[in-house]
Amino acid sequence: MSATDLIASVVTAAESTSIGEPILNISIFVGFVAVTLVIVLRASRNNRTAADYYAAGRSFTGPQNGTAIAGDYLSAASFLGICGAIAVNGYDGFLYSIGFLVAWLVALLLVAELMRNTGKFTMADVLSFRLKQRPVRLAAAATTLVVCLFYLLAQMAGAGGLVSLLLGINDELGQSLVIAVVGALMIIYVLVGGMKGTTWVQIIKACLLIAGAFVMTIWVLAMHGFNLSELLGAAAAVGGEAVLDPGLQYGINELTRLDFVSLALALVLGTAGLPHVLMRFYTVPTAREARRSVVWAIWLIGAFYLFTLVLGYGASALIGADAIKAAPGGVNSAAPLLAFELGGPILLGLISAVAFATILAVVAGLTITAAASFSHDVYASVMKKGKPGPGTEVKVARITVVIIGILAIVGGIGVQGQNIAFLVALAFAVAASANLPTILYSLFWRRFNTRGALWSMYGGLSSAILLIVFSPVVSGGETSMFSGVDFSWFPLNNPGIISIPLGFILGWLGTITSSRREDPAVAAEMEVRSLTGHGAEKATSH
Repeated sequence: MSATDLIASVVTAAESTSIGEPILNISIFVGFVAVTLVIVLRASRNNRTAADYYAAGRSFTGPQNGTAIAGDYLSAASFLGICGAIAVNGYDGFLYSIGFLVAWLVALLLVAELMRNTGKFTMADVLSFRLKQRPVRLAAAATTLVVCLFYLLAQMAGAGGLVSLLLGINDELGQSLVIAVVGALMIIYVLVGGMKGTTWVQIIKACLLIAGAFVMTIWVLAMHGFNLSELLGAAAAVGGEAVLDPGLQYGINELTRLDFVSLALALVLGTAGLPHVLMRFYTVPTAREARRSVVWAIWLIGAFYLFTLVLGYGASALIGADAIKAAPGGVNSAAPLLAFELGGPILLGLISAVAFATILAVVAGLTITAAASFSHDVYASVMKKGKPGPGTEVKVARITVVIIGILAIVGGIGVQGQNIAFLVALAFAVAASANLPTILYSLFWRRFNTRGALWSMYGGLSSAILLIVFSPVVSGGETSMFSGVDFSWFPLNNPGIISIPLGFILGWLGTITSSRREDPAVAAEMEVRSLTGHGAEKATSH
């Protein structure tokens, strides 16, 4: 069979089970990919040094970087997962939106400006400023890679569900091929474009996503007389009054309420520990621009999450929870199905292309963060002791990109069908448990030492991972990754309520039980630099 015949047979098969026009959907996808690849190629011309590849030469303004942060943060979980969660679980689904947004206040008030003043490329630059460099960088690289991998799994699952819906691919093999194609595109973007190319893709994607969500929001409200009460009433008429009340997902019993507290802790505290978000603060020239970045991001992200409330309830009213759960992609298909209901194949194709762009942009940002962490923190700083050969650090970063891309493809195939907003919440829990305590202690506690940092990072990381592995997320439930077996003993779906306090406690305990005291002069220098930015462009490790 020729390639042409193969494509024709796939399209023919798709037309019988897909929504919209598969050829139109594919054409819009291909058009977007072509445009963004041209942008990435143009941006890659100046990728000569590590600063160019990791931090885009620190050439972006606050508003540009804020828009890129919004593009990085508004992932497939935000668009596909949260819309689906609201459509199916009503009020409880909207709690994801609230948690994701409030989290930015923690990042703005406690982290953004101080990180920009004391770091260079990665989170480990801040942590190793006054602590022992080798062990701290290795620990920070480990936590960064794990968080990025969890986040990547969610994006890959979203990609598989979205494209499968548009092409009518219901078998696992077809969805696995879709995930492999997304992974290959991600690898190309990051290999070629580095942080500058990735940033421009994120800026374009943020504008398209917010504009698309705005158009759909106005459309849904117009159908209900621009009356939110009428929209909520329509959703209740289809899905029952329970979709308007708290507790449909998290109020069933005391255990689910505790799970909600755990989820809330992870969402609110996790953002300030996400490595790919922290790395964005280094793409601006000054701390002032870093602060402006976060303010811009909060406004854009806040507007978008208000849109998700209308879109989620709109999908509940116009499509129904049962139809959404039965579609290819499950709950993640709510937004594309709503687009098809509103504007037919053309709006569906456009919105789906935006969602696809969302996934590509976010996975590119995650991948370059993970690659930078390994090449800068492990290879250049630890293995080569801060003296890598000319150009070798960037070469190692590009090799790491390929390896991470392959791991993401394999993992994405393994988590097909999971709600991606929920998978991202697990990444937030790991970030809040392993990264945030060490970051805050490093910035605000002069006595904090290397043992405290290692206990906090490894303890928070291992406890979060352990509890996730033995939770209903992995085994024992109908929606578990391994539904046929049951080795779970931790009853909650999110480990944050245990692992986050444990990370803080271990950081404190490790510090006070250690006889080693870090150099007080270096601690004082870090405090001055974090507050003023003085000397921020100098070498950042001691």
